[in-house]
Amino acid sequence: MNNTVYTMGIDVGGSYVKNVLMSYDKDSGNHQLVDKQTEKIRKRDPKDVAHDSIDMILERNNLNYDKDIAYLASTGEGEMVERKTGHFYSMTTHARGGVFLTPGARTVVDMGGLYVRAIKIDERGKVLDYKMTGQCASGSGQFIENISRYLGLAVEEVGDISMQADNPEVPSGICAVLAETDVINMVSKGASTPNIIKGINISIAQRVVKLLSSLKAESPISLMGGMGMNKGMIQAIEEVASENKKNEIQFLSHPDAIYSGAIGAALWGGYRYHILKEKSEKELVAS
Repeated sequence: MNNTVYTMGIDVGGSYVKNVLMSYDKDSGNHQLVDKQTEKIRKRDPKDVAHDSIDMILERNNLNYDKDIAYLASTGEGEMVERKTGHFYSMTTHARGGVFLTPGARTVVDMGGLYVRAIKIDERGKVLDYKMTGQCASGSGQFIENISRYLGLAVEEVGDISMQADNPEVPSGICAVLAETDVINMVSKGASTPNIIKGINISIAQRVVKLLSSLKAESPISLMGGMGMNKGMIQAIEEVASENKKNEIQFLSHPDAIYSGAIGAALWGGYRYHILKEKSEKELVAS
């Protein structure tokens, strides 16, 4: 008898589609991340990107969608995913995914492409309170992508390059347009790429720390989302927190931070699957 239940979680963001395959062992009660897939949307239809991502994971793991996947849960802009079983709000999925990747976290910071959101949670990942930045702010992953492109860098490079800075140039612009103008002026003045990147990370880190202070966030704090994989960003947040005399805060990160929403969706999907299954079995016995 097969005691393994498979669920999938797919997180459709502004720039990327993140997809994971999770397993649940009925005997041990353990959840495991089995496979993962990130696809850049570019100019494609997100529905097609999501569909292809699902097929790639199924094929790699020799699974059949109809026979083997108990639940496919979407999050983010994933309501457009045609094969989804159900959809979950992104705040709850990032909270649950953050706890899975960084056990013990009491606050999860979802640092995504369009905004940063700080979420206070309990030990199970239940949302207690939250604060978020506006979408027009220059404190987002999309802003870092735009600047990286302007500087001729791959977004995967910015973390290491940021950590080479010796005199960071912090942009003064609050909105993305003004901040990008600041960066153009920095380049024309001869500022080094590491100092520009570090300055941008510091600028975003200041917003993150201010957000955490406003939320009265509890430690440990889990840094999730695409920017949670940026070592330079994590370093900047730790430095800014230290400057604000918040040395007691412990920041947690994980190499799979970009998948926090997809993981949370898969876990919540598995929970809903079991609840519905138990209800169906009770109704069957009652009849």
